[in-house]
Amino acid sequence: MSAMPTPATDALEALSRRLSAVEGAMGVLSWDRMVMMPTGGGDARAEQAATLGVIAHELLTAPKIDDLLTAAEGEPLTGWRAANLRELRRRHAHATAVPSSLVEAMSRASAKSETAWRAARAASDYSLAREPLAEIVRLTRETASAKAAALGLDPYAALLDQYEPGGSVPRIDRLFAELEAALPPIHEAVLERQARDGDPVMPSGPFPVAQQRALAREIMTTLGFDFDHGRLDETLHPFCGGVPDDVRVTTRFSENGFVSGVMGVIHETGHALYERGLPVEWRGQPVGDARGMVLHESQSLLMEMQACRSPAFLAHLSGKAKVAFGGDGAAWQPDNLRRIYTRVERGFIRVEADEITYPLHVILRTRLERALLSGDLAVADLPAAWNEGMRTLLGVTPPDDARGCLQDIHWYDGAIGYFPTYTLGALAAAQLFGAAVASDPAIPEALGSGDFTRLLAWLRPNVHQRASSDSTDAILEAATGSPLGTEAFLAHLKRRYLDG
Repeated sequence: MSAMPTPATDALEALSRRLSAVEGAMGVLSWDRMVMMPTGGGDARAEQAATLGVIAHELLTAPKIDDLLTAAEGEPLTGWRAANLRELRRRHAHATAVPSSLVEAMSRASAKSETAWRAARAASDYSLAREPLAEIVRLTRETASAKAAALGLDPYAALLDQYEPGGSVPRIDRLFAELEAALPPIHEAVLERQARDGDPVMPSGPFPVAQQRALAREIMTTLGFDFDHGRLDETLHPFCGGVPDDVRVTTRFSENGFVSGVMGVIHETGHALYERGLPVEWRGQPVGDARGMVLHESQSLLMEMQACRSPAFLAHLSGKAKVAFGGDGAAWQPDNLRRIYTRVERGFIRVEADEITYPLHVILRTRLERALLSGDLAVADLPAAWNEGMRTLLGVTPPDDARGCLQDIHWYDGAIGYFPTYTLGALAAAQLFGAAVASDPAIPEALGSGDFTRLLAWLRPNVHQRASSDSTDAILEAATGSPLGTEAFLAHLKRRYLDG
């Protein structure tokens, strides 16, 4: 139960609803920019985004807010209202650390840089995005320095806190060091096993996009996606956006194959299910937002990697794919599809990487973004540093910028400090899925028949409906009995790739 609202909490909750509406509009406009806006609308959209960004910032930094927070903190609030107040104070601290002029400049620069990135990626020419990215890095350094001073954190930790509240850089370093030591031997052992077993048979195409889209929608419905409160579209870089009552899932399809497109949809649907599962009664309040990107990524990777690459679900998917594309023969058999979806290789592209090499992609990006922030790496030198890191960590060198430093949108869109959450999310996904199956051993069999209701019945109360009522650590420990670690993830890799 929560104490009754006071005039101060009433005012803060009303402000939060207005702020949530503005930020929701920004989210839908951002989706439109990345999915369907004509290229000529870029400058106008940049101005719209900058204006709304300033409005949101000024709502959260108005002089009266600090007085209202202080008054509310003197009241005996409990339950969700106490958690809501904590979240408001954290958001207020972040907002007041930077002036509106810097927020406006960053919003405008991000919109312009993202547009430049699209052209650069299409042309595989980093020079087209270099100067806009340099401006992003310059403004990010200013933002990080201001927030570090206000929050008592180092600059990178201050940026990380935007995406993962309370995220610990020393813990990231420790967990990443454990993974960097453990993954290469597993990787080599799996590659040796695959060489002995031979290659899986790839289904022959083409695979018309219309049929892939229809299959993707069917799978989304199977997972529990509600098309009355969301939609599926196509874009250059898959993402999930919008708001909980209007969730926008995007993917990309290639007529040369359906394997990547289907799993991309499943990944983004995991994000969407989390958003739709947030408590309706907390809508518009900070406590009702997703906890942070570690848990968000855990939900997408739990669906994509843990549940939907399981032998049980892949047997179900093989039947659906055969019907969708009129497939027949060995290539369409469940075991062959399992071998395709658990294929390990040294690839260039993060979003297409297997479970074993994916963390190494993230470790590289984390190192590079920290070096860009500190000034140890010049923006002009990013392609060379990227290629060298890929050679060292993954044993491959990208042949061009599109498959190198231009493949991800994050930095060009102003999101620096985000990348570690991908791999932390993979660790959390392994723990959460293991805990779900331990709680309900019938879950794997249900997945084999396309029934996700048992899995969602566990995720809703243990993750989704907790929203931001507690820290990531507290939510994870309550659900799994353990703090975030590498043990469950590494055990999962060995079971799936070496013991099976």
